[in-house]
Amino acid sequence: MHALQKPARFLWFCFLLFAGLYFSKTVLVPLTIAGLLAMLVLPLATWFEKKGIKRGLAAVLCLMVMLIAIALLLFVLQWQFSGLLEDLSGIEQRITQLVSDLKQWISSNLGVSPKKQNELIKEQQSSTSGQLSSVVTAVMNSLMSVAVDLILVLVYIFLLLFFRSHLKAFVLKLTPPEDHLKARQVIQKSSEVAQSYLGGLGGMIVTLWVLYGVGFSIVGVEHAIFLGILCGLFEIIPFIGNLTGTGLTVLITIAQGGDSSMIIGIILVYGLVQFVQTYVLEPLIVGSGVNINPLFTILGIVIGETIWGIPGMILALPLIGIIKIICDHVEALQPYGFLIGENKKKDDTSIMDKIKGLFGKS
Repeated sequence: MHALQKPARFLWFCFLLFAGLYFSKTVLVPLTIAGLLAMLVLPLATWFEKKGIKRGLAAVLCLMVMLIAIALLLFVLQWQFSGLLEDLSGIEQRITQLVSDLKQWISSNLGVSPKKQNELIKEQQSSTSGQLSSVVTAVMNSLMSVAVDLILVLVYIFLLLFFRSHLKAFVLKLTPPEDHLKARQVIQKSSEVAQSYLGGLGGMIVTLWVLYGVGFSIVGVEHAIFLGILCGLFEIIPFIGNLTGTGLTVLITIAQGGDSSMIIGIILVYGLVQFVQTYVLEPLIVGSGVNINPLFTILGIVIGETIWGIPGMILALPLIGIIKIICDHVEALQPYGFLIGENKKKDDTSIMDKIKGLFGKS
C-alpha cells in the first residue's frame, strides 16, 4: 500500500489541477493569453525603455502597435469580405440549385419524393423556430463575452509589462538564495519560448497567407486573398485548423459554381503548402523553441480543448513548452521534462540542416 501512495497523490494532484483549471477558465484564459502576449512584446517594450521612454508609456506603445496590427488585419478581411458579399445573390442561387439537385438525387435513389422532403423540412423548421430567439441571445452573449475578454487582455498586458520587475522579484522571493540564478534562467527561457513560438507562428501565418493567396489565384478561385488569409488564420489551431480552412475554401468554391478541376486544384495547393510548411517553414521560422514530442503535443491539445475549449488548443503548445523548461530546471521534475521532450540523437539532422549543408563549405 505504501508503494501506491505516491502515484495516488500524483493522480489526485492532476485531478484537482485540471478541475481547478476548468472551473476557473473565465479568469485564467484572458490572463494566460495576456501573459503570453506580454512575453511576445517584451523585447519591443525593452527597446522603447532603452530609448529613454518611461515603462508605462512603453507598455502603452506596445498595446498601440498590437491594436494597429489587428486593425490592419480586420480592414483587409472586411475589404475582401465585402467583395464576397457582392456575389451573395449568385452564391444563393447556386446553393438553391445544389439543394434542388440533392432532393432529386434522394428522390431517385432513396424513394423519398420532393414533396415529402419539403414536408419533413417544414416540420423540422417548425420544431426549431422556437429556439431561434435563444440562439440569437446566445450569440449576442458570446460577442459581449469576447469584447469583455479583449478589454481584460489589453489591461492585463499593460499591467504585466508595467509590473514585470515586481513579479520577477516575487518569484525570486519564493526560491532559496542559492537557487536564484536557476530561477532567473527559468524566467528568461520561459519568455524566450513564448517569443519563439508566437513570433514564429506569426511569421509562418503571414507566409502562408502569401502561399495560399498565390496558389488559390493560380487555380482560379474567386476571392483568393480572403480565403488565403482565412486558411492562414486557422493555422493558429494546430492540426485541425488547416483542414478546417481548406474545407471552408472548398465549400465556398462549390457554392460559387467551381468545377471539379478547381476543387482538385485547391486540394493540390493545400498539399503543397502543407509540405512547405512542415519541411521548410516550421524548421526555419518556428524552429525548435517548443521541443515537445508528438505524443504530448496531441495529448496537450486534446486536454487543452477539454478544459478551455478552442483557446486551450491554441495555448497548449507554448504552455507545455514553459512547463518543460520548469521541469528541466527542477531536479525532482526532470524525469517529467524528459518524458515531455523529444529524444533526439546527436547525429540526427533536420532537413533544413541538410539543405544548408549543400551550400556550406565541404
